Amino acid sequence: MKSKTTLVRTLSLPSAIAISVGGMLSGIFVLPGVAFGITGPSVSLAFLVAGICIIPAVLSKAELATAMPKSGGTYVYIDRAFGPLFGVVSGIGLWLSLLLKSAFSLVGLSAYLYVLVELDSLYTTIVAIVSLLLVLVLNLFGVKKVGNAQLAIVGISVTSLVVLIAVGFNSVSVVPPTEFLSEGTLGFFGGVAFLYISYAGVTKIAAIAGEISQPEKNLPRTMIISLLLIMAVYVCVSMVLVRFVDGAALSTDIRPIYTAAAQIGGPIAGYIAGVVGVMTLLSMANSGLLASSRFPFAMARDGALPKVFTSISKQYLTPVFSIIVTAIAIALAIIFLDVVKIAKLASAFKVLMFVSVNLAVIVFRETNAQWYRPKYKSPLYPFVQIFGILSGLFLLAFLGLQALLSVLAVFIIGFLVFLAYGRKTNRSGLLSNYGIFSFLFRGRRAGTSETELDQEEVIEGVYSSDSQIVVPLLGDETSPEMIVEVASSINPKNSVNAINIIEAPDQTFLEDVNLISPKDESVKRRILSLRESKNTKITFESLPTHDVVNTIKNITSVQKCEWLVMGWGGRENTGILVRNPVGWVIKNINANLALFKDNGVRNISKVVLAVRPGREGNKFIRVADHICKYYGASLTLLNVIGKDAKKSVESKLHDDNNSLLKGLSREENSVVIKSNDVVGVISEVSASYDLLIIGSQEKSAWYNVLLGLKSDRFVKNSVCSVLRLTIRD
Repeated sequence: MKSKTTLVRTLSLPSAIAISVGGMLSGIFVLPGVAFGITGPSVSLAFLVAGICIIPAVLSKAELATAMPKSGGTYVYIDRAFGPLFGVVSGIGLWLSLLLKSAFSLVGLSAYLYVLVELDSLYTTIVAIVSLLLVLVLNLFGVKKVGNAQLAIVGISVTSLVVLIAVGFNSVSVVPPTEFLSEGTLGFFGGVAFLYISYAGVTKIAAIAGEISQPEKNLPRTMIISLLLIMAVYVCVSMVLVRFVDGAALSTDIRPIYTAAAQIGGPIAGYIAGVVGVMTLLSMANSGLLASSRFPFAMARDGALPKVFTSISKQYLTPVFSIIVTAIAIALAIIFLDVVKIAKLASAFKVLMFVSVNLAVIVFRETNAQWYRPKYKSPLYPFVQIFGILSGLFLLAFLGLQALLSVLAVFIIGFLVFLAYGRKTNRSGLLSNYGIFSFLFRGRRAGTSETELDQEEVIEGVYSSDSQIVVPLLGDETSPEMIVEVASSINPKNSVNAINIIEAPDQTFLEDVNLISPKDESVKRRILSLRESKNTKITFESLPTHDVVNTIKNITSVQKCEWLVMGWGGRENTGILVRNPVGWVIKNINANLALFKDNGVRNISKVVLAVRPGREGNKFIRVADHICKYYGASLTLLNVIGKDAKKSVESKLHDDNNSLLKGLSREENSVVIKSNDVVGVISEVSASYDLLIIGSQEKSAWYNVLLGLKSDRFVKNSVCSVLRLTIRD
């Protein structure tokens, strides 16, 4: 049985820009010095021209991504345009370009580490390999916190570079000016080609286009804004380097940011630059391994590589074999290649891929595929694409014979892999319908490419639009069916949509998460059985995600959600240092919220509603009444007042309670208890009931917000199950 996967769009524009910028930061920490050795003082102009040459690929990839918002990126686009043969070649090329970028990040990391720890430069390779092992472990275990920390590292890194630029531009240059194009025109264009890889990360965001909110607007904006931002940073930083670092030293320097910071601000500034460099390059190496390991995984999923590459850890949900093979390839690059060769090879493969992306747009536009309906179209078509193709081929010639031979080798290897595996696929590219060489663009069992893409399109809006009550299940609930049952009781007339949210590590494609595991099937069976046993309207769906918090937010915004009902352990783990879905939902969701603490009670016959004096009780009474009707339970309204409260206060509370309870058609009571120990009283009283209903807590103190330590004392001390309600105005 195959279950359809729904991708929830969770990435906002700022988050997408941060991811895109983060994919391009490693270049500025390692490459400017070596690039200076190739092009001379014109390195800043080389950065600018390289960025301009990237623009056509940015616009083309934005168009392709809005037409095919499935996660997968360039590999998917080339495969659909040209077929599995070129899909295999592009997959291998993309894999190599990303892993090579990770390799020079790790080599650069070693150089920056020397600033912090006294190590001989002879240990560069060893330090890089040890760092790679750390990154490998993080990826194998799918450590989510690393991904969260990466955004903070990007912010620190960009801020540090901006400070360096500001101070550098306001300081007096210590290096006398020299001829701008000292290495001539050939040297300049060699530098442009060499720096091409610096911008490789700008289109990486398209690989997760299926997770971006409003992709038709936000995807092109993300790419263009992040490209312009990073171009400005690269150009300005390289100008500072040329002004403050001696050319002879700079031409072989693979830690130029440290050198410039130490020259401008002294040893302390240099040390800070070393720390930022280590953090940034380790982070970039981690994201590089994460991204590059997806390509053999995706190719194997499409039948273009052995199935062993699709193996996923049952415990950590990570593509283990693909990650390990990618790490081995990175290690070989570190051992046998220097930084210049690594960067040139990475640039060569990236140039090839960007040329292919521009060609793909032309193919899709000119073949008039019925399903090709991009929500964003590249301007100035086809002139932008033609410029991208010609400029890419022009720069490829400046990367040297080794790079050109490596590109040729990728084509040969890709062709052999296609003969062994890719021909068995049933996919074909659009060009399979045109020309005498159409056999190159289809698999041996290919049907029509148009229906293929339709079957793989991401499905949106599959949630039950008429479900007023939504129950996100996060996998740690004691009894999921009990939570759904309680949700049904809140308003039996409303339909309930139970959504089993499966959080996957960033290393795993969402469409490859197993949605029909024995555990999930058991949960589904038990929940759907409530439709007959309780005569309620319940639907059930499974949903993979990389970000639980944003997924819950999107679910409630898509549906006409009146109530969000979740299981709860009684703690608001939400704060600056700790982030938890329940804690975020408590403070941010717009719907009414019910948090259920399951203490093992299965037969609800007595319900107690505790409301603080002075708070509006009508809405709580209405919900409690629905629950009591559903279970046939009695209702008690409880108030706890100060021990020294006057008798008149107690009498008034009884009168108010009786007024609230008036008209209910079941057994109800009003109980007012005098005590200064509210928590102790409710804990003691809860022993006589099956369900305690309470309102939301007051705001947390600053240290609870910082650490996420706030616990609901009533929930913690209650003996029976607890339902905490937050009813919006």
